[in-house]
Amino acid sequence: MTTSTDRPALWKVIACATLLVGTLDISDAFIFYGLRGVTPTRILQGIASGVLGRAAFGMGRSSVLLGLFFHFFIAFSATTVFLLAARKLPLSRRPWVYGALFGIALYIVMNYIVLPLSRIGLRPTPPLVPLINGVAALVFCIGIPLAFIARRYIPKQIA
Repeated sequence: MTTSTDRPALWKVIACATLLVGTLDISDAFIFYGLRGVTPTRILQGIASGVLGRAAFGMGRSSVLLGLFFHFFIAFSATTVFLLAARKLPLSRRPWVYGALFGIALYIVMNYIVLPLSRIGLRPTPPLVPLINGVAALVFCIGIPLAFIARRYIPKQIA
């Protein structure tokens, strides 16, 4: 049994969880789209294009690094939201359910709010296989891992 003194500081949990889920998510993108002929460079430049527009694809290493930064910034934001919410809501009681719901909600927020507001703009609904992969990646690479991290490291709320 762990006590509150055995738990790492919240900022450490958020930092480590960000590295984990960010790495899992970008690995899925590299593998899934790599099998379709898209390079990691192109994927990261695609992320950077949310701020830089089409110019990101001609900027070489600088837009790749910027894309990687933005990817982990988004992972940090999602991690922070979930773990802070888990301090007040029972999100870690049923990690498979709440993690999956968070992953689905994150997909909706990213694709129907964040991307339309970026320089990428609203995109048409992707074909079925990329759509399934996109939702599954956010469920299994971000949502569910965060729910299990919350279960282990976030103190239970007092009710």
